[in-house]
Amino acid sequence: MKTFAGLSAIFEEHFSCRHFPTTPSTLYDPAQYILSIGGKRIRPVCVLMGNELFDEIQPDAYNVGIAVELFHNFTLIHDDIMDNAPLRRGKPTLHVKYGTATAILAGDVMFAQAHEYLSKISIERIKPILALFNKTTKEVCEGQQLDMDFEKKDQVHLDDYLQMIALKTSVLLGASMQLGAIIGGAGKRNQQLMYEFGKNLGIAFQLQDDYLDAFGNPDKFGKQVGGDILLNKKTILLLHTFNAANAQQKTELTGLLQSNNPDKVSKMLQLFKLCGADVFARQLKDQYYNEALKNLEEVAVTGSRKKALQQLAEMLLNREN
Repeated sequence: MKTFAGLSAIFEEHFSCRHFPTTPSTLYDPAQYILSIGGKRIRPVCVLMGNELFDEIQPDAYNVGIAVELFHNFTLIHDDIMDNAPLRRGKPTLHVKYGTATAILAGDVMFAQAHEYLSKISIERIKPILALFNKTTKEVCEGQQLDMDFEKKDQVHLDDYLQMIALKTSVLLGASMQLGAIIGGAGKRNQQLMYEFGKNLGIAFQLQDDYLDAFGNPDKFGKQVGGDILLNKKTILLLHTFNAANAQQKTELTGLLQSNNPDKVSKMLQLFKLCGADVFARQLKDQYYNEALKNLEEVAVTGSRKKALQQLAEMLLNREN
């Protein structure tokens, strides 16, 4: 099997073209804009890797991979509007650059274009692929709604948070793996194992992201340390601290959440450590990471063929950015 980097380059050759008509340019140029500002393309490459684990890469894999990447960017456009985010990948977000109304329409047309690519796949594969794609679409929307609901709650149960990140970020990674497996001719059990591999890997990735936002090296992480703290985001660190804090610590925690104290980040990080949230987050991340590797190990193909996927998992989780 080819490495993630090798498949990324191959996918980019298929993806780096214009995916929309030229007119009306006021709609289609903004849609093309977000695709032009880059991205890791992790999900579409996972489609290719899922395919190649079981068979040579089929033309359908590129159409499905493009559909997945278009869908992912559609969610980013709408997420940025809901979060009122000014930047995406270091560039102005679509709604900032072109206006909210245009951004909504650009997201809508991107979702339609994703289905246009799905319509090109082989007739014998289209039913299971559409079923999984549409199921995943609804789950991602559910996850985004839960995320918004949590912003209005004082406290969120840990299990509810894990369910939210599974829906919002992880099911698309799992679906990408399974979509590739379907194209590669995998049986039902292998398809499910590939889905669980991607989903558990995605949860571990998000838990790692929560941890790095607070404790990562800012020069390597590429973000302001404590950004989630300043926004009072309910991350795994904050939820664990709520659960583990004594009465005095809870009072301090509540006060920090309600304040604009210039030392808010440093004081919150101290509380996280006193309550063992940093250790808990790393251990929970490792738990999901190991479960993902166990899922991959159970896939009924030669072990040597899994090496590229094992390397991908290691790359995603043993990172500082």
